[in-house]
Amino acid sequence: MRVSVVLCTHTLERYDAFTEAAESVLAQSHDDTELVLVSDGSTAVFERFEDDFGGRDDVVTHCNDENVGLLESRNNGAEVATGDVVAFIDDDAVADPDWVAELVEAYDHRDALAAGGKMVPEWVAGRPTFLPEEFYFLVGVTQRGFADGPGEVRNTFGSNISFRRDVFLELGGFDSEIGGRKGDENLQGGETELCARLRESYDAGVYYNPDARVAHKVFEYRTDPRWLLDRAFWQGYSKRGMEVLVPASTGEEYDFLGQLLGEFVPQRARDLVTGPSVEKAVQFLMLFVFTAAVGCGYCYGATKW
Repeated sequence: MRVSVVLCTHTLERYDAFTEAAESVLAQSHDDTELVLVSDGSTAVFERFEDDFGGRDDVVTHCNDENVGLLESRNNGAEVATGDVVAFIDDDAVADPDWVAELVEAYDHRDALAAGGKMVPEWVAGRPTFLPEEFYFLVGVTQRGFADGPGEVRNTFGSNISFRRDVFLELGGFDSEIGGRKGDENLQGGETELCARLRESYDAGVYYNPDARVAHKVFEYRTDPRWLLDRAFWQGYSKRGMEVLVPASTGEEYDFLGQLLGEFVPQRARDLVTGPSVEKAVQFLMLFVFTAAVGCGYCYGATKW
């Protein structure tokens, strides 16, 4: 089974990180892996692609005519790919050597139409001790409570998700109007919307394999409490947007909220009483702070949608 991994970027500012992502794909243990590099409208980036990776049989390069955003760039990458499966990874991520092989297992043995895996943190500037694992999704990392183990979920992170290419193209790919910042508003959820259409058209979700691991680089600015609170706010706004645009897509968020308040908060309260520490106390407090920020974003979204 041939797997095409689409990797997009639009600037040379983080080209070193991008190169590490590309090399992690080229080092996969699965033999039939193709790397599709998409420059989002930058000829300078495309020229570096050609200099660094041009001429390889396992690499395809493409340059958008103009800057169209990540989701449309991914769609363009899937169009030029030649694999049976198209997978996606971000330019600030590093794939485990067996990542593609673990995704292929879902297609070969689970008859999956889509498959994804676990995002793990690579703390570039150190782990922020105030950030509870329940809110790791704010930094693009699989959070505590996401899934008990392998099995079907609604969707995984966009930096660790894949689809049978014919299914992806039949669905029309990502809706480029969903994701990305527009003015002061940051609507997130391109993967959620696409996977809702997958469910509607094929009655199938994404097979989650936690052994298909991708590390996400968490740069220092993403550990700033103000950045995280802003991110939490727009996450809430996006939940409301998805609720309106794709009514059947938000059940997992309500399940997680119930698990957070009914299971994780009591557990953390007991741990704080039996083994008190400053870190535990701060994280316990931040559970409520981040929940409130998400709630404020949701309420703001309710005035817009």
